[in-house]
Amino acid sequence: MAWGCHCLVMPESLARALGNGDPFENVMQLRGEVFRDVPGRRTLRVELAGQTYFAKLHDGVGWREIFKNLLTLRLPVISARTEWRAIQRLEALGIPTTPAVAYGCRGTNPATLRSFILTRDLGDIVSLEDYCRDWIIHPPALQVKRHILRRVAHIARSLHEHGLNHRDFYLCHFCLDRRRLAEGEVHLYLIDLHRMQLRAITPATARMKDIAALYFSALDIGLSARDCLRFLRQYRDMPLRDVLRREPGFWKAVDRRARKLYYKFHGRWPTTPFDGTAR
Repeated sequence: MAWGCHCLVMPESLARALGNGDPFENVMQLRGEVFRDVPGRRTLRVELAGQTYFAKLHDGVGWREIFKNLLTLRLPVISARTEWRAIQRLEALGIPTTPAVAYGCRGTNPATLRSFILTRDLGDIVSLEDYCRDWIIHPPALQVKRHILRRVAHIARSLHEHGLNHRDFYLCHFCLDRRRLAEGEVHLYLIDLHRMQLRAITPATARMKDIAALYFSALDIGLSARDCLRFLRQYRDMPLRDVLRREPGFWKAVDRRARKLYYKFHGRWPTTPFDGTAR
């Protein structure tokens, strides 16, 4: 795998909005509302020429992070290139996401590689984590719930059938367009693609981890067993009896991993839609 790169993709209008000098360095020096600031990566909301963007700035992850990932048999995310490619793939598949408008990368040393991606602000959106938070107390209209379940299942199936897995496949990374929702349309965006993996075929273990993460993040929103089984059928696009007959081990692994994730984050075992008492 080639680690180094020297690339800049940016429309001229945006380069002019950034001012004089090197457009790459101008982006890397942007200041704005900070949404995330972790070692090696910052996410900012910025305004340029009257348009709002999100800037993800990668400053280099360091050798320690690279070796930590390699020792656990995971490829480290060292630049914005992963998200740039992922957005292009999702757009080709017709899966709504944050539109990318610019990308840049410089360096030959993987530990100090500098890169960025600029994406257009999606506007008035709400994550499914927030939107579904009080469903257990105030259930939504059945039609809305089924439409959301169907759309999430379709996105998951499209990803996994085309060699993609998200690696942070939680409800918080699905966002509803509020304006369209007010008009009766369920329009979902899938966001935060910086860890997405792209292959020819998605391995079963990667699929399982994605679905387990999604299930874990939905355990407290009041879904019924019927809701979950409906998701299974729509995700696999086949009769439910065939889903359960063909891959029982897969769904047991999903359930087991989701329970462990819940325990890890909450310090207790969950009550799932398929059992009546907490473990």
